[in-house]
Amino acid sequence: MSAANLRARVRAEMTEEIKNVARRHLATDGANLSLRAVARDLGMASSAVYRYFASRDELLTALIIDAYNEVGDAADRAAATQVMPLGKWLAAGHAVRDWALVNPHQWALIYGSPVPGYQAPQDTIGPATRVILLLGATLGDAYQRGLIPAREPISASFAQELAPIAETFQAGMPPHVVADTLAGFFQLCGAISAELFGQLNKSVDEDRRGFFEYQMRAAAAAAGLS
Repeated sequence: MSAANLRARVRAEMTEEIKNVARRHLATDGANLSLRAVARDLGMASSAVYRYFASRDELLTALIIDAYNEVGDAADRAAATQVMPLGKWLAAGHAVRDWALVNPHQWALIYGSPVPGYQAPQDTIGPATRVILLLGATLGDAYQRGLIPAREPISASFAQELAPIAETFQAGMPPHVVADTLAGFFQLCGAISAELFGQLNKSVDEDRRGFFEYQMRAAAAAAGLS
């Protein structure tokens, strides 16, 4: 191995170690990360950590992108095991929930309250939209295959905003499919956050997976997918 390759490998390993320690801090401090605290846990001078991440925001961005890609990968893998659109929709939703239950602090980082003073850069947009695009592709496929019945066009003014988005999803896709995609995604996020943040306590305690599937099926049915 050349010296350059060795340095790159060492840098990559140290970068991952810094992120792993930062994830542990998410569990105790939330998104209020401190590079000094991370450096202390690593037994490093804070100036050494700054050679890998120039600021707290840069470290947060790395953690956010990783989290979005992890949950996106989980949803993609689950959807790929199914053939029919409803199966893909439900499998993706359960995969997102399963990931969130294992990684609640990362979920809170990407779908919880905004981090004060942090402005997400453009780099986060692609990873952040992966689950939405997967759900949109699923509904778009169902629409193209005639599995979603025709309905009256949306007359509300927001349909004009959604029309160009629909074309980026799939040529000829009507705005209501994008609206149903967004509504389903927001229901997905809301259902998971409600469970993680204790809002189901003393109401649904025994079969939360079943209740989640009920909500995802209701969102699919609202889109015409059954």
